[in-house]
Amino acid sequence: KMSKYVFAFALLLCSPLLVYAQFPRACATLEAILSHECCPELAGTGSSCGELEGRGSCQDITIDDLPHGQQYVLVGIDDRERWPERFFNRSCVCNGNFGGFDCSGCKPGWEGDDCLTRRAPAVRQNIMNMTAEERNVFLDILDLSKTTPHPDYVVAQDHYRNLLGENGTEPNFTNISIYDLFVWVHYYSVRDTLLGPGQAYTAIDFSHEGPAFLTWHRMHLLGLENDLQDLSGDPTFALPYWDFAIGGTECDVCTDELLGGQETTDPTLLGSNSRFADWEVVCLSLDWFNDNVKLCNGTNEGPIRRNPGGNIDRPAVQSLPVPEDVAECLKVAEYDTFPYFSDSDKSFRNALEGYSDVDGEFEVGVRTLHNLAHLFLNGTGGMTHASANDPIFVLLHTFTDAIFEEWMLRSNATVTDYPTQDAPIGHNLDFNMVPFFPPVTNRDMFVPSDQLGYSYAVQFPETAASETAPSFVWAIVGVSCFVILAAFFIMVVNVVKKHRQRVRDENLYQSLITEDSNKGIHYTA
Repeated sequence: KMSKYVFAFALLLCSPLLVYAQFPRACATLEAILSHECCPELAGTGSSCGELEGRGSCQDITIDDLPHGQQYVLVGIDDRERWPERFFNRSCVCNGNFGGFDCSGCKPGWEGDDCLTRRAPAVRQNIMNMTAEERNVFLDILDLSKTTPHPDYVVAQDHYRNLLGENGTEPNFTNISIYDLFVWVHYYSVRDTLLGPGQAYTAIDFSHEGPAFLTWHRMHLLGLENDLQDLSGDPTFALPYWDFAIGGTECDVCTDELLGGQETTDPTLLGSNSRFADWEVVCLSLDWFNDNVKLCNGTNEGPIRRNPGGNIDRPAVQSLPVPEDVAECLKVAEYDTFPYFSDSDKSFRNALEGYSDVDGEFEVGVRTLHNLAHLFLNGTGGMTHASANDPIFVLLHTFTDAIFEEWMLRSNATVTDYPTQDAPIGHNLDFNMVPFFPPVTNRDMFVPSDQLGYSYAVQFPETAASETAPSFVWAIVGVSCFVILAAFFIMVVNVVKKHRQRVRDENLYQSLITEDSNKGIHYTA
């Protein structure tokens, strides 16, 4: 088993990774930072961005200048504004289907020396439908990624003003493991704006509460999936999903054989027999980072916490969504609606993210679908900035992405469905998503998944139980109307018969009155 992992790691070190995270190690140099240019040589030996090889060229980075919403009111303070201009304003732009920070690889979904061969999509399937062997392969590789240093990317461990250290000559970056990079990227997208010691601006989030929630997490998952494909040496390797819309208070994937059960002596810890029992979280101490004007540097901060359905103070988050919730959400017509935020009404994105009812009706305090699944986990997975530490995060978001994909297919969605401006900062169509590098826009991810190299083995019902009920009601109404009409017809017939009988009786009565009139006897009806 270990020899297999050693081989996989060796393969990883010599394969071109297509992950877009924070900055390539090749650009974490004094020269690159001072020049604001990240255009490394092709695989370290060719021309810059592979220009002479016809693969790409070094170009100015395009910045979206359309206005964003008023949730964020500062200007020129946060290093994520106009991403990634604060760090680099030039990067490699690859030709055709070439990809990677130096254009040495192919874009997702393509392969071959010239990147002209469409790769068969990696198929993401329900982890509960996988064989024991398939599950073990996935879980073993995921576990390995926690301790395998990322070969190509590093992360900043200090505020951008201190990026070159105290002496101004030593770039303040640090190595990080493949999985911890996945965690760090999520943390960095949601962290507060650092204003000074003990000061932070909190009304900012580049990956939640806006249209980019689905496109950003799609890119986030794609980066990890590509990393694990390279780590495993298997280009067909796919992230599975957790169908969290099963209702009830039980987490079916929370077992030691899968994502970790509960420890008997402390139910908030993962079971000691789980692969993930010894995983430690990173990027947890948000208040400390704010108070000290520092960034997460990947330091271990204790074990994963999880207690599914155990939040006794919030009964509304003690059970999971149900299948009918997904069916209702898929019927919401608009991708997003103004103000493109967590209070948007009749918004598919907001319904799936979980800030409105599943039918899109906004209601203060509602938590459904994606949000409800996170809160149900009741621990690390329920803390936005740290949630990616829990490996169940991966499977929760692949299912969320599967619902997004289904909506796109049913709606024949195009980029015209996505707002170009006035969304929260980071969420406009052509904003460069934070902190992916080289730049990736929301537009790039608002496409069918097969264009990105993966697909889903999932079947969402065209008509769910919640839709069957109204049909049943209409059937009852139809039958009732028929019965009523039939009864009315019979009543009319009877009325006509009675009327005719009454006419005959009245004629007879009048005859009798006439006959008896001379006798002075008057009868009334």
